[in-house]
Amino acid sequence: MSNQRSFLFLQGMATHFFAKLGSALAKNGHEVHRINFNGGDKLFWLRRGAVDFTQDLTAWPQFLEEHLIAWGVTDIVLFGDCRPLHREAVRLASLRGVRVYVVDEGYIRPNWVTLEQGGVNGYSHLPRDPDWYRNAAQSTPAWNGGLAAHGSFSRRAFEDVLYNVAAVALSPRFRKYRTHRPWHPFVEYAGWIKRFARKPSAKRRTARAMSDILARNKPFFLFPLQLDCDSQIRQHSPFKRIAPSIEYVINSFAANAPADTILVIKEHPLDNCLSDWRAMVGETAAGAGVQDRVIYVEGGDLETMLHRSRSVVTVNSTVGLLALARGRAVKTLGDAVYDMPELTFQGSLDRFWEEAKPPIPETFDCFRRVVAARTQVNGGFFSKAGLELAVAGSLVALDNRVQERRAHAMVPKQVADPEIIAEDLETAPLAV
Repeated sequence: MSNQRSFLFLQGMATHFFAKLGSALAKNGHEVHRINFNGGDKLFWLRRGAVDFTQDLTAWPQFLEEHLIAWGVTDIVLFGDCRPLHREAVRLASLRGVRVYVVDEGYIRPNWVTLEQGGVNGYSHLPRDPDWYRNAAQSTPAWNGGLAAHGSFSRRAFEDVLYNVAAVALSPRFRKYRTHRPWHPFVEYAGWIKRFARKPSAKRRTARAMSDILARNKPFFLFPLQLDCDSQIRQHSPFKRIAPSIEYVINSFAANAPADTILVIKEHPLDNCLSDWRAMVGETAAGAGVQDRVIYVEGGDLETMLHRSRSVVTVNSTVGLLALARGRAVKTLGDAVYDMPELTFQGSLDRFWEEAKPPIPETFDCFRRVVAARTQVNGGFFSKAGLELAVAGSLVALDNRVQERRAHAMVPKQVADPEIIAEDLETAPLAV
């Protein structure tokens, strides 16, 4: 990598990705720094170059600016750009000309993670213009799917518990820290215990529901739920919570969908069970007079559901991208990077049930190739092989994307710079 740079890592997931990437950057001759906000951050860093922020949010801007200057920071790396601490970091970085790289789980699933400059999801600078993608795809390699980077759920859960135990154990030092999540992690763990306890009965209910769907032999729409705590819902959708989106979709389906169709609502596989979505779906469907046409499933194979579905409705889940890849019509209700003409339905939800059309395959191919080249890194967070892939790919991407930015500055903006065209398998819930 050319020219020494100074990287500052802020908060990440309960994974060793940031620490490993930081070590790799330091090995390549760059300065690497870290600011910890709680005990979990300290546990998952365990290398030099870290300081602790122990004050409240009001002191954060001055604290950060002082360290940006003292360390000569050129690049900030953070996970999730909706956290209050990170939103302020993005603002200050913009004022000082510091590059911000946002890490997240992949837009493209599986086997990919997101490493995008400036912001992700609703804050992404990716255009919503099919012509831009067609033009950009001319210099982009063909899509190949990447190497397998399967993660372990048990490892993910174990590391999450370690993170939160460390956060509690060191809370006296970080007593002013406040999580961005709506629930205390141990409250969520109680919900997860409930989920595991009901797993056998949920599996039986799902099997019966899928048998019912197949036996009816009627076209169905799939509505995959997202997480109530997901920033995609709370920050990048008009609903702010899951419950209003459920009511909106069921009521629109009842009033406008063909009488011979079914609506299948699928629970998110990482839902914490703190809300009874099954009961709410039943009550809402009964109130709309479609209780016999709305089916709630707690599990089931997503690939099979997508294959058999007529169309997909989503707020802004990455399931929408999986559906597009399989040629299914998609309607988004929130801000999604893939919501654009030729890919998703641009009319109202009320019209979607009757007028939905599949995406144009050539446009989707261009979109996926360009998004993969500019924002995705092959790898994962929760396996040794996945981490090695992600770190190696991120080293290349951090350098390449700086070069891309410099190249953009030399070309007329209306051609090269996506910022003048637009301004901003489901989100992971387990990181604090």
